[in-house]
Amino acid sequence: MRYHVSPTLAAQIRTTHSLENFLVKTLVTGGAGFIGSTLTDALLARGDDVVVVDNLSRGRRERVRPEARFEQLDIVSDDLRHLVGDVRPEVIFHHAAQIDVRRSIREPMFDTYSNVVGTVNLLQAAVDAGCRRVVFASSGGTVYGETDVLPTPESHPCRPESIYGAAKLAGETYGRTFEKLHGLEFVALRYANVYGPRQDPHGEAGVVAIFARHLLQGDRAVINGDGRQTRDYVYVDDVVAANLAAISSAVGAYNIGTAQETDVNQIYASIALACHVDAPASHGEAKPGEQQRSCLDFSLAAQKLGWKPEFSIQQGIERTVDFFRPTCTET
Repeated sequence: MRYHVSPTLAAQIRTTHSLENFLVKTLVTGGAGFIGSTLTDALLARGDDVVVVDNLSRGRRERVRPEARFEQLDIVSDDLRHLVGDVRPEVIFHHAAQIDVRRSIREPMFDTYSNVVGTVNLLQAAVDAGCRRVVFASSGGTVYGETDVLPTPESHPCRPESIYGAAKLAGETYGRTFEKLHGLEFVALRYANVYGPRQDPHGEAGVVAIFARHLLQGDRAVINGDGRQTRDYVYVDDVVAANLAAISSAVGAYNIGTAQETDVNQIYASIALACHVDAPASHGEAKPGEQQRSCLDFSLAAQKLGWKPEFSIQQGIERTVDFFRPTCTET
């Protein structure tokens, strides 16, 4: 199923598509993945020249439209530096990452190699190629850890409780250091829990996609623990709009969330409603060490990026369910 740019995102594209913001060259790492491919579609809709980099460990080649140049390679490789030097992009959107928090704890060296070494490799390639700006996909859900303030502002201490969160925070630190040393503009977007069409429903992450697929297939969805753990769920089109706004914004780190806590029980009820399912969820064992609450204050992004979320949780869930419905109902 081909993803189409929504009217809301199309309006954001028109806003950012000006002579000042027009990009001759952009490069998207992880551009065959969930968020990266949605961003690529939006950049192409702006008329930008887009190069996509993905090793296809999780991404899917068919998500990348033929208008974009596609290169299959890993961000830790020398080939990345050669490619960036050849393309010489003005802006790089860095979404390639090892994204499984639990795997990061099981395999810390693998996570660090992918998410820290890969990011440093990209930053050096950007400097060598004369790139103007790197927009980095960070994680507001993990860099703060358990917080003292909800919704959590960027001024809150960062106390990550997973290797993944520590790696994302390290990526931000390296980015700011490259900015000071080399003048490379660096923007970190600290995403809340992103959901929407194209999200992988087969892994451990992405509860909206997982629940939607189970319910559409007539299966039971399983909630870990009592379901009272909360997250800040932000729709993918809103996240893409933040990336577009970051093209010419002030540098810095920005929370990209909704400032609304939603627990897993509420998420299940909303998905069940969209799937026309009238059945309770099953409850399994709670995941040890799972963060209990997470919610991001986006007021700085509103001030500096001119960004705010446009989609309610029910609107986003309905769009997500509509995306998965055809593949789950095929006979």
